[in-house]
Amino acid sequence: MIKNYFKQTIGLTLILLLAQCKQEYIPKVEETDIKQLVVEGYINSGQGPTTIRLSRSSALEDMVLKPEFNAEVNVEGDDGSSYPLFDNGNGEYSIAQIILNNGVNYRLHIKTNGKEYVSDYCAIKHTPVIDSITWQKENDGVQIYANSHDDPNATKYYRWTYSETWEFHSAYVSSLEYVIDPITNNPVDLTGRADPGAIYKCWRTQESHNIILGSSEKLTENRIYSPVRYIEPLGEELSVRYYIELTQYALSHDAYLFYQGLKKNTEQIGTLFDPQPSQVTTNIHCISDPAEEVIGWVEITDEQKAHIFITNDQVKPWQTPVACSKAVFHNDDTTLRAIGSAYLPVAPLTLRGLAIVTFEASARECVDCTLRGTNIKPAFWP
Repeated sequence: MIKNYFKQTIGLTLILLLAQCKQEYIPKVEETDIKQLVVEGYINSGQGPTTIRLSRSSALEDMVLKPEFNAEVNVEGDDGSSYPLFDNGNGEYSIAQIILNNGVNYRLHIKTNGKEYVSDYCAIKHTPVIDSITWQKENDGVQIYANSHDDPNATKYYRWTYSETWEFHSAYVSSLEYVIDPITNNPVDLTGRADPGAIYKCWRTQESHNIILGSSEKLTENRIYSPVRYIEPLGEELSVRYYIELTQYALSHDAYLFYQGLKKNTEQIGTLFDPQPSQVTTNIHCISDPAEEVIGWVEITDEQKAHIFITNDQVKPWQTPVACSKAVFHNDDTTLRAIGSAYLPVAPLTLRGLAIVTFEASARECVDCTLRGTNIKPAFWP
């Protein structure tokens, strides 16, 4: 008893000491750091558009980037060639395609807010094809891998982005819908739903937001087998059918170090054991004010794409948990007005002739999949 008492006392004391050591820290950020120009994108040497996104960093508490409008953006070659990018009006500047010369080095030239910025001249890099996209079950989830290779003396550094789409279903199929009073906009009765599948089957698409890097620098051969996306155990993504389109970019060593530093500063900070923020070297400079710092890295490369589908049958057992339930309500004006904003009808329960007396309903998000996705089937979907 005494031994246990001392253990508990020591444990409580340590918790109190740790709690006293935890204090809110608000870093001092210079005003000049808040409005730094941020340059995102690359010069596409292959088929497809070149798109550059310009923005300004904001206060730490805002955590948003503010688009940079009305800039002049050009791709310039060291042979005197120049290709203007068109202002899309949202901080994005693009051109449908640029035919580049492999023997010429290119850079980005930006004029905005009375200042000029240029990136370093770079040679064109070519991205190897993606050999395959594979996956396997790991830690009860699914890990997706990119597989690629290149000549021994070619690129050893890679970055990936992806777009993913998955089909998902509502927890319940609804055969009923409300009859809405056009004057009060309140539900006043129930009727049969013309197309129950319209709010039962949906698709959702999202883009990658993490920085995904890989390197074969320390390997005996220039072959990549790198994780690019992990789907958590029983995730909704694999509840029916999942699709991922992977885009691969070749990087120079310096660009790889830039993205590696950016990843540490943006994704791996939050505990005492994470890497501490560090200065990230860029290849973009303000020629109007050399002391001004710019965030970004611009290179010239092409992109390679590949895609796969994964179905629920391939990963079974995989049953997405459903945190939904149904409740029974009476079909009367007072009840319908009270629940209409939070519940959707699912199915009739008791009838008096053709009239619905009671019915089952559930929370809107459990019945209407269009609250989280679209019911328009993607053109590429099987």
